[in-house]
Amino acid sequence: MVPPIVWTILSIANYVVVILLIEHIVRTRRDPRGALVWILTLILLPVLGLVLYLLVGQAPIMRKVRRRRRRLRKIQRALSQQTAVLAQAYDAREKEAIQGPQRDLIHVAARVSDAVVTRGNNVAIYHDAERAFLALSLAIQEARAHVHMEYYIFAEDDTGLALRDLLVRKAREGAEVRVLLDAVGCWRLGQPFVDSMREGGVKVAFFLPWGLTHRRLQLNCRNHRKLTVIDGRRAFSGSKNIADEYLGRKKKYGPWLDTHLEVSGPCVAQLQEVFVEDWHFATKEDLSSGHYFPTPIVEGDKIVQIVPSGPDRREGVMHQLLNAAVNSARHSVSLLTAYFVPDATMVLALTSAAFRGVRVQVLLPSRSDHWVVLWAGRAIYEDLLDAGVEIYEYDKGMLHAKEMIVDSHWAMVGSANMDIRSFRINFELTSMLYDEESARRLQGDFDALRDAARRVTLHEVKHWTYPQSLAAGFGRLAAPLL
Repeated sequence: MVPPIVWTILSIANYVVVILLIEHIVRTRRDPRGALVWILTLILLPVLGLVLYLLVGQAPIMRKVRRRRRRLRKIQRALSQQTAVLAQAYDAREKEAIQGPQRDLIHVAARVSDAVVTRGNNVAIYHDAERAFLALSLAIQEARAHVHMEYYIFAEDDTGLALRDLLVRKAREGAEVRVLLDAVGCWRLGQPFVDSMREGGVKVAFFLPWGLTHRRLQLNCRNHRKLTVIDGRRAFSGSKNIADEYLGRKKKYGPWLDTHLEVSGPCVAQLQEVFVEDWHFATKEDLSSGHYFPTPIVEGDKIVQIVPSGPDRREGVMHQLLNAAVNSARHSVSLLTAYFVPDATMVLALTSAAFRGVRVQVLLPSRSDHWVVLWAGRAIYEDLLDAGVEIYEYDKGMLHAKEMIVDSHWAMVGSANMDIRSFRINFELTSMLYDEESARRLQGDFDALRDAARRVTLHEVKHWTYPQSLAAGFGRLAAPLL
């Protein structure tokens, strides 16, 4: 039995630490709702609130951000020289084909993220999971110089084993193969599996390893990007991870719906830059030489802008882009996302667009692997529906894609969900497509999914059962932390 004096000492120590943390939150946290939720959590949940803050709070995030910025400065100059020349040669900012609202958005993206927009690209869009994985596998088989991959999830299942064997084979053929995995997303990946890749010549690194052995318990700042760059000339990016469920091979989830892109042309240099930065942060290996940045070849007529976002960049890159995108809409906004927890600013943008007469359609999954996130999104259904926003829930598979199409003229496709983690905490990657052909293709696919989904009505939301209303209430309270 623990003596009462010990409990007293522990309680005093807990509240001393809590007071210090509250002082830090008040001074540094800009979001008042999030700050208030954390303060109440620390006060009302002794010890547990402290543990939660140490795991997902703001202070550890800033330590990681400062460390990443220090690392990046070591290669930034050389890396900028590699991509600046390529960007200048294929800069599409002043191209006459780009219309007014699109031109404005390009400049917003360039200012908030230093993202260059390039012409001369080719873009292939994949929704079918098997076709996407086949295209990726064939491209890796054709690699000659190097294969660079970074993924949030890489599972030790049939899909992961097949890709591992392919990567090992390419490494033994003489290609440089590097795989960067997120330590939290791949926490189930066994050490023997990783060792088999390394023994086969594949360089494997983990982004922000966590655990007691690394003296890190913080679970934020995850690398949520999905990216493969091959020979510096072809690349794949989007929302698809490497696991059986992403190919629809698990009955538990059913068909898995993602949007993945295959690109070639000058924009690949920007994707290579993203990988080089992330790899250097994880391993300190410098890949900024021209060997990894071959002179680009014009592959098509598509205009593409690559936008990396994360806590190490200007605050709220994705927030700014999504708001600018919705506010630029004249006719329609079609939003598809797996996790939908918009803050008040995004809700205002969506409802204002609807009030302006823009047709705003939001397509969401009807089930989720994160119960609280699902109901945090549903908690704001009434506000959106009351403004005329159309909401659809898809129940014929796992909806995991993240995309937005505006006026059927341009689109955004990437790894970022519409939630606080994607806006401010995780490292994300978005491709902005400024051509009507790609936008109309994405819009057609969106319309097909929408037609197969169930439309949510205002009457239905107003007459939720007591458990449903309670779930929405808890979701609303948790929203600032999600």
